[in-house]
Amino acid sequence: MTTQPSSSMIGTVLSDRYRLEAKLGSGGMSTVYLARDATLDRPVAVKVMHREMSEQEDQLQRFRQEARAVAKLSHPNVVSVIDAGEDGGHPYIVFEYVKGETLKQRIKREGALDVQDAIAYAIEVARGLGVAHARNMVHRDIKPQNVLIDEEGRAKLTDFGISRQLEQDGVTATGRVLGTTDYVAPEQAMGKPVDPRSDVYSLGVVLYEMLVGQVPFSADSQVGVAMKHVNEELPDVQRRRPEVSAAVALVVERATAKDPAERYQRVGEMVDDLETALEVEAARAGTTTGEATSVLDAVPPPKRKLSRRSRLSWAAIAALLLVAGATLLAVQLISSGIGGGGANEGKGAPVKVASATDYDPQGDAEEGSDTVDFAVDGNPTGTAWESEHYDADSFEEIKTGPEAGVGLYLTTASPSTPKRMIVRSPTPGWDAKVYAAPSGPPEDLEGWGEPVGEATGASGTQEIDLDVRRPATYFLLWFTTPSEARDEAGRYQVEVSDVKLLD
Repeated sequence: MTTQPSSSMIGTVLSDRYRLEAKLGSGGMSTVYLARDATLDRPVAVKVMHREMSEQEDQLQRFRQEARAVAKLSHPNVVSVIDAGEDGGHPYIVFEYVKGETLKQRIKREGALDVQDAIAYAIEVARGLGVAHARNMVHRDIKPQNVLIDEEGRAKLTDFGISRQLEQDGVTATGRVLGTTDYVAPEQAMGKPVDPRSDVYSLGVVLYEMLVGQVPFSADSQVGVAMKHVNEELPDVQRRRPEVSAAVALVVERATAKDPAERYQRVGEMVDDLETALEVEAARAGTTTGEATSVLDAVPPPKRKLSRRSRLSWAAIAALLLVAGATLLAVQLISSGIGGGGANEGKGAPVKVASATDYDPQGDAEEGSDTVDFAVDGNPTGTAWESEHYDADSFEEIKTGPEAGVGLYLTTASPSTPKRMIVRSPTPGWDAKVYAAPSGPPEDLEGWGEPVGEATGASGTQEIDLDVRRPATYFLLWFTTPSEARDEAGRYQVEVSDVKLLD
């Protein structure tokens, strides 16, 4: 069998709607074309599977899997799936058309990128990746070729062609090695099970390449490169580029640890450290540059420290931040804005949260379980936990029990006595109470005891003072009054885009 030349497809109209106009790129499995959507009169990108590949059932299933997987994702840093179908033996997927270039093309054109821009791109890719991970998907092929930079400078993650759904144990099944060896995680190179931490490793390598201008390893063969990822530490990024701050180097180091247990356990943790590193770099430079400005605009006033497991001494980080001092304050005020309660987020050290769980003991026991991870994914603006929609502005008219409501609870990594909770919500105006439990979690509201904090008519960024008398592991955010939903149906719900506990 031979592949139909991609040039012969130019002019083809798929499903009487998508006219293929130009070839954008090609791989072993498919070719991507610029096309015109005749129905909506707009440009789109159409990925057409090679005919001989479509005759292989396993490859056809992978192709269809990509369409189903990405169709579930909606995020400004992920290329959207618009449609999918098959015409004349040609399975195809229709994506939004991103006018611009790939991150790989940008690196080839410019070499090492501006440090702030590199961090900004890494943050945006990580945010998109976090949405996939929240849907139990591992991308498995994070590389700059799969990151598109649009005309506004936004990074968008694409090509989920070899992604896998996580199984119940939280890893993908073992099998043949997939991915690009320049960025492959050690466990993936060895054909072992992979999980979201494998994507974290690959993103760390991409960040290294953006900062240095080249990949960390080279060898006579792809296998040789893969084995270097297994056996050799990445070269010190500060030796390759001395002006890079220790804060940035620390992120690269932790993300690319050989042992997955030593890496960021969630991509949201990496985002937190990248945001801190970006502010450090902006402070050192005295201003923001290029794509970093829009990213900083979305960064809330930070906790001013990197993750506790970072290898760099806290004294060194503190000294770096002190040197940045007054300039850093100016950057905060300019980039983050003043008001909305956000400035209070800098008070207190963060309590490490292991997970978030939806809580609805007075209903069907589920309350937005498919989005609850978004409340703690490290992305305070692009994703959110969403409760169900309700037709009444009071839970008392819908629920039963001593105090009707819905909520979510946080499970901390260890017992703690936090002093405050910070809740960011795109639907302000709700009322809520906070409860704490040392064990459990309790099956009903009565089991949580007396509230330890409350908020009425909450703002978009709401600080709730807590009075936790003894160390607790479970912290319930219980909404007693919903807000107006953002849809046009006149309904009510609650959304939480970020929730943190602070000592």
